[in-house]
Amino acid sequence: MTYLRDARFLLVTCGILLGFTFPMAKLANQVALPVTTWVVINSLGASIALLPLLVFSRQLRWPKGRQWRYVLIAGPLTFAGPNLLVFLVVPKVGAGYGGVMFALSPVCTLLLAHIAGLGQMNRQRYLGLLLGLSGAVGISLTRDNPSFPAEPVWLLIAALLPFVLALGNVYRTIDWPENASPELLAFWSHTLAALIYSFIALGSDHAALWQGLQSNSKLIGVQLILAGLIAPLLFRLQRFGGPVLLSQIGYVAAGTSLLVATLIMGERYPILTWLCAFMILLGVIVGVLKSATVRTAG
Repeated sequence: MTYLRDARFLLVTCGILLGFTFPMAKLANQVALPVTTWVVINSLGASIALLPLLVFSRQLRWPKGRQWRYVLIAGPLTFAGPNLLVFLVVPKVGAGYGGVMFALSPVCTLLLAHIAGLGQMNRQRYLGLLLGLSGAVGISLTRDNPSFPAEPVWLLIAALLPFVLALGNVYRTIDWPENASPELLAFWSHTLAALIYSFIALGSDHAALWQGLQSNSKLIGVQLILAGLIAPLLFRLQRFGGPVLLSQIGYVAAGTSLLVATLIMGERYPILTWLCAFMILLGVIVGVLKSATVRTAG
């Protein structure tokens, strides 16, 4: 299936799926689901989806050599870390605004990628990044949602998202083990993350934890499916698109989260915010119409 190697298809698909996770995080917070439990759900969903793929393709094996270092860092830190931040900030700043913070990661990733010597950018890609960044900044400035007073401390914490994402995007490319399967790395990264955060979650109130899981089975089921769909596509995008292109899923996620937050969550944003969202969409289109030369690891 060649489209699973097409970075543009992977970019749009991952971005749309990721955009749904912000409203889901808001719902999970509203029912008081513990943050560590939410992280476990995301990593567990990815592992469950990837396991049969690896078994049937006979690729399932233990990590070896530097693969251990990669999965220990990639899972608990570069994936679970952003999930923790999303869960914390979305109830404070809104699902739509939280999604916009993802849209700032391409600029941070571009800077780090150049420092690391990972990519060559053409003018069209720069234009796409500029349009997307302008749209994201515009949404931040035009945001007017009385349901979320946006206290400065929470805006500051939300602003950490693009930097955390950028570090993960660049690290996963720099340290990609040679000839390693994207699906295998994704499986072990998320499996280790699920195990580590499960121990943390079990260290809290056991009764409240199990009650929360049982009473919110539908919400958890939907998020497990979302996580299972995102993980294999995201690692393929990392492998075939490189860190800079990967980071642009934030643009797609920002627009998707605004739409979902408005239609489903009842959040309201002014017309200028939607015009800025259209600018983000335009930036994605311009940025991916012609591939930039980006060196990936492995």
